[in-house]
Amino acid sequence: MDILTAFGSGLATAFHPSNLLYCFVGVFLGTFIGVLPGIGSMAAIAMILPLSFYLEPGTAIIMIAGVYYGAEYGGSIASILMNIPGTPSSSITCIDGYPMARSGRAGVALFVSSIASFGGGIIGMVVMALLSPGLANLALSFGPAEYFSVILLGLIAASAVSNGGALKGIAMVFAGLMLATVGVDLTTGDLRFTMGVPELRDGVNLVIVAMGLFGVGELIASIRANSSGQGRQTIDYSQFYPTRAEWRASLGPILRGGGIGSFFGALPGTGQTVASAVAYAVEKKVSPNRANFGKGAVEGVAVPESANNSATQTAFIPTLTLGVPGSASMAMVIGALMIHGITPGPRLLVEHGDLFWGLVASFLIGNVMLLILNIPLIGLWVRLLQIPYRYMYPTIIVLICIGVYSLNNNVFDIWLTLFFGIAGYLMRLFRFEPAPLLIGFVLGPMMEEQLRRALLLSRGDPMVFIERPISGTLIAVTAGILVYGLWTTFRARRRSRSASISMSE
Repeated sequence: MDILTAFGSGLATAFHPSNLLYCFVGVFLGTFIGVLPGIGSMAAIAMILPLSFYLEPGTAIIMIAGVYYGAEYGGSIASILMNIPGTPSSSITCIDGYPMARSGRAGVALFVSSIASFGGGIIGMVVMALLSPGLANLALSFGPAEYFSVILLGLIAASAVSNGGALKGIAMVFAGLMLATVGVDLTTGDLRFTMGVPELRDGVNLVIVAMGLFGVGELIASIRANSSGQGRQTIDYSQFYPTRAEWRASLGPILRGGGIGSFFGALPGTGQTVASAVAYAVEKKVSPNRANFGKGAVEGVAVPESANNSATQTAFIPTLTLGVPGSASMAMVIGALMIHGITPGPRLLVEHGDLFWGLVASFLIGNVMLLILNIPLIGLWVRLLQIPYRYMYPTIIVLICIGVYSLNNNVFDIWLTLFFGIAGYLMRLFRFEPAPLLIGFVLGPMMEEQLRRALLLSRGDPMVFIERPISGTLIAVTAGILVYGLWTTFRARRRSRSASISMSE
């Protein structure tokens, strides 16, 4: 009953006119960016982050969250119509969505995608409302050692499952931790790693790092891959609605995908792509229509979209209750909260309960908005895909420069963003994931602070991290994930080496 009362108060917060307005702005811009191939939610969040500085904390987080799950909604549109994932997690939707479009049933695929995304989002919202208070109460017993251990677990989990491999992921985490040390040491007042540059005395701004790595870096990669707009796409609106049999066939996958996505979304380091892939694999095993998977099965569209959007909602659970982001987008959410003077963690529900429950309630409103937006505006999104990239990319670059310059009215920040953009592009060329770097950069100051506190209380004894039960358990889990990640990396390298040798023979 307490949860229902808290959710009711959250609805009152979410229905405030300003929150409703910025929730709509967030979901609309998120869908807009999600439709564009190769841009992604990170670039959208990075571009809108400077605007959030001038808003109330609750309103800012509602808008950023709207951009996040709005982009996941929109990513399926390009996947179905063009076989080009708007976001990485929507790549699974291409498997059956694009064959449906090629067979003249694009309208049905888009409609099922919207309904499944809505269903998955609602399931994820319910799971978040039910699990977050209990997890926060457990975390209230945490001391500095436990906080350090749980942050370390989040960093290793995010790096060990990186697409580039565990070693590259760990290297990126360490790079982010080192980047976070640039500036003035708040404990001693000494300058660290500023290289004599006055503009670096206050450290590197989160917006600069995010816009460079994900905004400019993604644009450079997309410019190389695309030189013109896509061909004209048409939709047969006479066959827009699924048949009764397709409705029945979609219900089970939506529920199963929502459950699987909710589980994986709450695990740091997994995210929507893993949730969609696992849900699709499970559905392919249990579905009586498994023979049609990959050929345009409606279940193959429903299950990844449901899993994708439920994982998007539950990703906020560890982010807000433990202060541990499971993805780069969640790291941006933590950064936005910290900019407003709010530290994510178990005290968030106690000290800023209105913000938390307002955000949870906004998920319901935002998902309804997205359902209303996606179905009537499908024609608009298709026309948007016809804009030549030579017009689209300069506009995005100008918006990024304006956003960065508005931070300190300093041209140095623009050059620094360009530096991180080139670095982000080079990372992609050499298959280094930039997301672990951003997570390490955001969590670095919190990790350093908790490490110093724990060692201060234990009078310099590092065994405090092992002797305390919760901390010791978290350290053991972290070690297990690290060993498993390194083992899978070395096994994959050994297999590829053996395959290359056999091919040469």
